[in-house]
Amino acid sequence: MATLTVSKEDEKRVKTLGFLNNKGTDNFSARIITKNGKITAEQQICIGEAAKLFGNGGVTYTTRLTVEVQGVPYEKIDEFRAYIQKCGLDTGGTGSKVRPVVSCKGTTCQYGLLDSFGLSEEIHDEFYVNWHDVKLPHKFKIAVGGCPNNCVKPNLNDLGIVGQLIPNFDQDMCSGCKKCSVVKICPIDAVKLVDGVMELDREKCINCGRCIGTCHFDAIEDGTYGYKIYLGGRWGKKIAIGKPMSKIFTTKEELMSVIEKTLLLYREQGKTGERFSDTIERLGFENVEAQLLSDEILERKEEILSAKLHEVGGATC
Repeated sequence: MATLTVSKEDEKRVKTLGFLNNKGTDNFSARIITKNGKITAEQQICIGEAAKLFGNGGVTYTTRLTVEVQGVPYEKIDEFRAYIQKCGLDTGGTGSKVRPVVSCKGTTCQYGLLDSFGLSEEIHDEFYVNWHDVKLPHKFKIAVGGCPNNCVKPNLNDLGIVGQLIPNFDQDMCSGCKKCSVVKICPIDAVKLVDGVMELDREKCINCGRCIGTCHFDAIEDGTYGYKIYLGGRWGKKIAIGKPMSKIFTTKEELMSVIEKTLLLYREQGKTGERFSDTIERLGFENVEAQLLSDEILERKEEILSAKLHEVGGATC
């Protein structure tokens, strides 16, 4: 077996740049960042060329929609980065910070209720790029789902977003059809006929929008677009299902503000090494939600960003 020459210090340094050691070798997998898994044809060609020039020719795709080129020797790391940077790519995506944002293809999917590509790119620029130097208690993952089909599993991320289309139901417009088209199309049976009149169970409705425009008498002619936010999901050795906030947000400005407040809360009140799900469990979901629905934490933004993180076992904030 070949003698390994890369020191632990050097291995740790390049890991912060997105280079993960290939077990038992002095070679590394270069983790290339994408904005929600979307790259251009030219960038795809660039990655392939880089894999042949600097790696072992292998390219893999991660569950977080990043691209990894395998077998890059330690001494070629700088050359590799310079090569892909020429086509607008870079490496990274590790450490106790906001991780690259994951998105479904809701922009082009027939079920998509929001521009998932556009939204996730905005979140990427604002909170992955602009917050790159902000250390958090642990990694923080964000996923954008275009509809309640939940293809990218938003509720298994620290913060998950699900597109919503809230039906605007006018019961007075219901004509009591014996075969109701809305009842027929609802995938979760949130609509039923009671004494010949359509009723919509708002608690059961998932706001998928499938019913919009299906009533022949315009009882549900249109709907309101929005964002459902899940907090505290995680996947791995420990699993937590994110819990939805009680409010459906109907503007992108509200959504972006909640993301910022969530990160500020996590940095201020989380402990080093603690995932966000554990922070929520310790503080209480109702407490966390109340803080996120208020703007009070924004008044402490500069103080929070400049303060030291709380160590494990330290006093609870």
